[in-house]
Amino acid sequence: MVEQIRSDAPVLVIGLGRFGAACAGELDRLERDVLAIDEDLGLVQKWSERVTHTVQADARNIEALKQIGAQDFQVAVVAVGSSIEASVLITANLVDLKVPQIWAKAVSQSHGKILARVGANHVIYPEREAGERVAHLVSGRMLDFIRFDDDFVLAKMYPPKFVRGVGLNESGVRTKYNVTVVGIKSPGKPFRYAEANTVVTNHDLIIVSGTNVDVERFAALDR
Repeated sequence: MVEQIRSDAPVLVIGLGRFGAACAGELDRLERDVLAIDEDLGLVQKWSERVTHTVQADARNIEALKQIGAQDFQVAVVAVGSSIEASVLITANLVDLKVPQIWAKAVSQSHGKILARVGANHVIYPEREAGERVAHLVSGRMLDFIRFDDDFVLAKMYPPKFVRGVGLNESGVRTKYNVTVVGIKSPGKPFRYAEANTVVTNHDLIIVSGTNVDVERFAALDR
């Protein structure tokens, strides 16, 4: 079981490529204390004014990690993706330093399997996930799409014709298609939670949850 981590715990981000820099920058925006490291001095200098702390170091060297205090962090993100060997070695170093929660970027399924086996608690596939999301969006059926690990999906879309003008309980969305309308967005208004008697209009957007297969089938209905 993964150790419970404080929501304000400092985060160690290793690798300041596009993924790592975006992660470190957003954590900083969220007012989390961040130490971002990279062996490239140019990247370290570039991000020195945008992230709490930046340090030039080679995280493949466990002694270098010890010197910057990596063992004192509860959360670490291994954002190195260009070298599979480096990302695996860095992850193994963090495991040896007993960092409780390690998030690691993978570039392939086999890479992710190795990261998990050496001790990464969470393996992230940013390119694959972005590619899947874009594929759903360019199909024209969905306006946004998020897939979770257990094949649970959230999608934003225009409502099918049979849903419009009647309460959600009347339309039988859940019983007919095994999906749940969890939110409604009316023009000029914020999203609101959907209820059994909520009536969807022609101008609304809906947020739907369910398995990938069921949401895909629902999204393909006549609009």
